[in-house]
Order: sequence, then C-alpha cells, then structure tokens
Amino acid sequence: MTGPRASARTRGKSDPIDALAVARAALREPDLPTAHLDQTALDLRLLTDRRESLVTRRTAVINALRWHLHDLDPALDTGTAKLTGPRTLATLTTALHALPDSVRRHLALDLVAEISALNKHIGRYERHLADLITPIAPTLLAIVGVSTVTAAKIIGETAGISRFRSSAAFAMHAGTAPIPVWSSGKTQFRLNRGGNRQLNTCLHRIAITQLAHHPPARDYRDRWTTTRPHATTKAALRALKRHLTNTIYRAMTTDATLQQDQLNQAA
Repeated sequence: MTGPRASARTRGKSDPIDALAVARAALREPDLPTAHLDQTALDLRLLTDRRESLVTRRTAVINALRWHLHDLDPALDTGTAKLTGPRTLATLTTALHALPDSVRRHLALDLVAEISALNKHIGRYERHLADLITPIAPTLLAIVGVSTVTAAKIIGETAGISRFRSSAAFAMHAGTAPIPVWSSGKTQFRLNRGGNRQLNTCLHRIAITQLAHHPPARDYRDRWTTTRPHATTKAALRALKRHLTNTIYRAMTTDATLQQDQLNQAA
C-alpha cells in the first residue's frame, strides 16, 4: 500500500489511511487474486512461526551463556553454532560442575539446561513440520537447498500458488522481480525491496545453499556474469534468485495439481 498511501492527500500511516488505500487499490484492480490458506497451510504457518520464536529465544539464551563463560573460563566458549549440539552441551555441563562453586556457575548451568529444553521443543516442531510437508510437497522438497522447514515457510507465506497467473506474478509477490532503473539505452536494475520479505529470505537461503552445493547454480551464475561485463556479485545473486523463483513456482504448481488429482480420485 506504499504507492496508494503516497498518492493520497493525507500524510502518514494509520488504519483509516491504510483502509482507504486498500479500497482504492481494489477499485483500480478488480481482478486481484484472493489469498487463501487452507487448514494444512495455516498449520504450517503457525508451526513455523512458533519454531522461529523458539530459535530466537535459544539464540538469546546462548548469547547470555557465552557472556558467563567468558568470565568463568573463555576456553569453554565453543561458539554460538556449536552450543546447540547435545554432545557439546553435555561436555560443557561436566566442565562447569568441575569449576568452583559460584553464582555465575549456577547461572551458566541453568542456561545450559534451558538450551537443551529448547532444542527438544524445536526438534519436536521440526518433526511435526516434516510429517505435514512431506506428503503434500514432494516436488518442492526435491529442489536442492529446500528443507522441510523452508518448504513449510514457502507454502505458508504463499497462501495458494494457484492465485498467481504466472511465475512473473509470483516473483513480484516474493520480491525477486527486477526493478528497472535505466535510461539512455543503458540497461540497469536495482534491488526489489518490496514483496513478501519472508519468502524473499527463503529464496536467499536456497540460493546461497545451491551456490555452495549445487554446480548447476554456480554455472548459471557464471554464465549470467560473463555475458554482462559490468555485472556485480550481488546482481548475479539476484538473478539466481529470480531464476529459482521460476523453479519453485513450477514445483508448487505441480504439487498443487497432484493434490487436486488425489482429491478428485478420493471423491
């Protein structure tokens, strides 16, 4: 609603201003597709949101633990990434029990126990997500870099792939469609800061993973860069994300068709 709000007579952002902007957009474009979350997609969104909140909380606890470890014994700090592993936490617990008794040591032990409990909760949600997403998105999960958590996030944020008439429309929704900013015959595009930023984040993770583990993605980036003498690394990454948007759109469309066929056969 940024564009309609900017063109309005009133300035600022409020519920009445947003409502007026939405009404004007609906009148201007009456054929806008309707977002719809079925029960499974809604469950996926709720589960992913809950998992993300737990991961954020775990990160905060790990940061607090590292602060205490720095004063107790800096050698015990193995880094944020390793402090989520059960073996590392078990080893750290043993090392903390061997230190002299102090308030800081007790706090560190409490934080280690909290991290272990959060790991169990996060793992339970991830298993639940895998049970829900595996039967409904086999084509999407077959894409390199798409985990069960990422697939669940994509489906939950898309709110029905059938509402997009093409992969280009889906790219606009995901914020991966290039924005032209050129004149005088010099083609240039800038970063698209619009669209669904949650979907854009998923596509960014997939692109980074494919560049590290999927040779065809690196080949696409290299071909795109060599054909453009002034291409930058970030521009090549944006081009790969736009290419991945097409792949994900086709995969989700295929999965939606398979689901509909199964429903028709069951009926």
